[in-house]
Amino acid sequence: MDQPERRKTRVVKVGKLMIGGTAPISIQSMTNTEPHDYDATLAQIRDLAEAGAELVRVAIPDKKTLPVFKKLVQNCQLPLVGDIHFDPELAALALDNGAAKIRINPGNIGGTKRLEALALKAKDRNAAIRIGVNAGSLERRLLQKYRGATAEAMVDSAAGYLEIFENAGFDNLVVSLKASDVYTTIKANRLFAKDYDYPLHLGVTEAGPPSTGLLKGAIGIGALLADGIGDTVRVSLTASPLEEIKAAKKILQALGIRIFTPDLISCPTCGRCEIDLVPLVNQVEKLLENYKEPLKVAVMGCAVNGPGEAKDADVGISAGKKKGILFKQGKVVKTVEQDKLLEALQNELNSYR
Repeated sequence: MDQPERRKTRVVKVGKLMIGGTAPISIQSMTNTEPHDYDATLAQIRDLAEAGAELVRVAIPDKKTLPVFKKLVQNCQLPLVGDIHFDPELAALALDNGAAKIRINPGNIGGTKRLEALALKAKDRNAAIRIGVNAGSLERRLLQKYRGATAEAMVDSAAGYLEIFENAGFDNLVVSLKASDVYTTIKANRLFAKDYDYPLHLGVTEAGPPSTGLLKGAIGIGALLADGIGDTVRVSLTASPLEEIKAAKKILQALGIRIFTPDLISCPTCGRCEIDLVPLVNQVEKLLENYKEPLKVAVMGCAVNGPGEAKDADVGISAGKKKGILFKQGKVVKTVEQDKLLEALQNELNSYR
């Protein structure tokens, strides 16, 4: 599979994780537990790590959260990001309590002097900072200058804050430019990528429930990744953060950027289908969660779409009226009863281990 040529960026260190350069595009999410609840938050972070998260963000709304956050840092293998709004002192304290990175929206965290102080604190703690520019919270002067929350206004905002941090001698920075509008997000990141080499965190903010959020995330993040833009991703959904990890992995795999499980292809069904294909495909999808091999697996509903249409699959099954076939790279291996197709596929997959 052809893969997009990745934009060259500087490397930013977040704990043991590297973002940018030639490092793999990392997957992240944010906890949605009550931030003062240590046990629930730790359990969710561990679930996210098990699902494939490589970086997790935790909200720090007040000073009472800091002891909980510090304890989480001490008991988590993943680097943790402190999410701060409006309070530069709280951002500095998050760094003192072990945040590998803090995420701030510079537009609501204070003026130049406060940002310079944060830069010095982050440098002293060997931590990173994400400059999170959101279309919904741009500075008033930029909204007036550009007549709205445009992509150009977002890039201008990021540029101003980068200059402040650079003048303070700090450049361990990741940038995000997010809007709830998909095209504005795409355009802002494309414009930024032309002139700067800082790693980009991709996402479409406030994307909504999975029914729409998955589409917005796939289009916005996918379009940029296809351009070679992006170094870490979060698919924002109004859902369990575990769903965000699954979605991010699927987007990266669809572009051939990272491979997590075998790639499942199946026909869209039509009047030629000689089996109720949907339940079988669902069973195979569940089965493939147990395999990590970079295989293409096909599930087809008739002879027309069997080994022919799916001849590039490493292994596949195709259903007939009463029997089906197991095939490999377009060649029939054997014929089996319909109710044995899943078992035959599983046995063949085991041979690749």
